[in-house]
Amino acid sequence: MKIRTQMKASEIRDLSLEDLKEKLVEATEKQEKLLLSHAVSQLENPIQIRVGRKTVARLKTEIKGRELKA
Repeated sequence: MKIRTQMKASEIRDLSLEDLKEKLVEATEKQEKLLLSHAVSQLENPIQIRVGRKTVARLKTEIKGRELKA
């Protein structure tokens, strides 16, 4: 079973601003947990760290873009 952690740009654009901020908090917390567990012991799939980082960046970019338009 493949765990999907990456959100596509089209999925992100469809969310409201409040949903984006909630997803950002969730993604940031998940990223922190991954980094902590990776520091303690090796992750089964270290690519998750990179995917999580990119997801956080996509969310931040969309939030910033919407704030600049408003």
